[in-house]
Amino acid sequence: MPLVDLPDRVLATGVVIGGDIVPAIAEVPLVRISLHALLSSVGGRVASPFGDIPGCGGERGPW
Repeated sequence: MPLVDLPDRVLATGVVIGGDIVPAIAEVPLVRISLHALLSSVGGRVASPFGDIPGCGGERGPW
């Protein structure tokens, strides 16, 4: 697969990136932080999940 096609394929299928950060002083771990990210594309024809909630569907509010 050419390197140019990699971003298209990743966004079409999605990818999960995860990692841990453990800061330490004198080799004593202080805290553990877990990070996770999901990268994916969304089609333009996907309906908004907020369309059924009053006040979140794009209509103008009472103010």
